[in-house]
Amino acid sequence: MDGRNFIRYSRHLLLADVGEEGQQKLLESRVLVVGLGGLGCPAAAYLAGAGVGRLVLCDPDTVELSNLQRQLLYRETDIGRAKADCALEALRALNAGIDIRASKKAVSKMLWQDGGYDLVLDCTDDLATRHWLNRQCRDTGTTLISAAAIGWEGQLMYFDFQSNVSPCLACALPEGLPPPLETCANTGVIGPVLGVMGSMQAIAAIRALLGELPPHGKMQRYDARRDVWLSLSIAPRTGCDVCG
Repeated sequence: MDGRNFIRYSRHLLLADVGEEGQQKLLESRVLVVGLGGLGCPAAAYLAGAGVGRLVLCDPDTVELSNLQRQLLYRETDIGRAKADCALEALRALNAGIDIRASKKAVSKMLWQDGGYDLVLDCTDDLATRHWLNRQCRDTGTTLISAAAIGWEGQLMYFDFQSNVSPCLACALPEGLPPPLETCANTGVIGPVLGVMGSMQAIAAIRALLGELPPHGKMQRYDARRDVWLSLSIAPRTGCDVCG
């Protein structure tokens, strides 16, 4: 590790359970972030700051005025531009020493096959994309960290598919369900709740890359109005189309 990186990551190097060896693991890691909204913005920013060696960003959307309440990588001057381009510029300005790439297309087999990712962050708001990522991660033994938020509440799920095949996201959210009636677009969301959940995704990712992922199939729910966390275990679902 050169002198500049030694200074940049000095607060990691001071930690006994990270140190130079752990930081080197982060610098050699490859992470895919799917979705650059209220979850993906803080998650990607913290992973770039932490020195994840290759960070691949994926989002087909453009920046809208309503995004700026919670998607803090973007500015008013970015309205109308591709989120992937804006996020790429912001994160490269934060850390020019890592390899950051961006796709303005929806996540696909081609993007997946180009990666060889150590883990995937599901930061999307689309149920079909979530299920596609769940299948890909389970089939390839890739760790999946999925989050969501609406109103004053958020949830976070961990799937260590490197060591386990079941349960999976489809055990908690079966495939084929109709789209939810309530979404952030029609119900609303408190911006910092997304910040909390995106930051928790980044924490879980760093733990996993250092070799310590929370228990497989764990769900955490956060109620910001009551300041309460609830931890649950996802039970394998008999007949699950993905892992059953």
